[in-house]
Amino acid sequence: MKYRSVFDIIGPVMIGPSSSHTAGAARIGLVARQLFQKAPTWVSFHLYGSFAKTYRGHGTDVALVGGILGFDTFDNRITESIEIAKNSGLTVSFHEEEAHMDHPNTVKIHLGDDSHEMELVGISIGGGKVEIKELNGFELRLSGNHPAILVVHDDRFGAIASVSTILAKNEINIGHMEVSRKEVGKEALMVIEIDQNIGGNIMKQVEALDHVTKVTKIHE
Repeated sequence: MKYRSVFDIIGPVMIGPSSSHTAGAARIGLVARQLFQKAPTWVSFHLYGSFAKTYRGHGTDVALVGGILGFDTFDNRITESIEIAKNSGLTVSFHEEEAHMDHPNTVKIHLGDDSHEMELVGISIGGGKVEIKELNGFELRLSGNHPAILVVHDDRFGAIASVSTILAKNEINIGHMEVSRKEVGKEALMVIEIDQNIGGNIMKQVEALDHVTKVTKIHE
């Protein structure tokens, strides 16, 4: 296995006892917050495997809530995140699930407000690294460790090429890309991990494409 830096070996700068159960959980929560694009008013965490068995003792609960509040893995406020959430009006619930999942450190996050909801499934794979496996029913593989854009679009000829062309014209290099769809010819989701964060101008160019319905970005 190749590592990009020493931090891939020793783990991230973090608050808490475990890179998998604390830092990874915080990062999953933070990706969920970035994808939701604003502060939710309620969130429910459905915990599977070892997450369900040890989430209180390993700080997974405060880490997940901290991520939803927008706190990074090293933010000292994570330890008080549940109290901060309560004071801010965010309703939080935890659910220990018995279903068997492919990975032991799995969480399903369901969050929302009065206008819309979002559901995300993430796993913590060790060393603070995570993968987002599902978003609103779309299967995907998103690391959360690199800048990325998620494009909801019509499943039709030329959709992928048009987005790729905009990124190429703006000298944005694609590190990983995949497309998921629920049904042929209906709604699809394009997930593109890139080498650097992109500005609002490029986002607007992608949003202006007639087959695109929504563009969201996440960043390291």
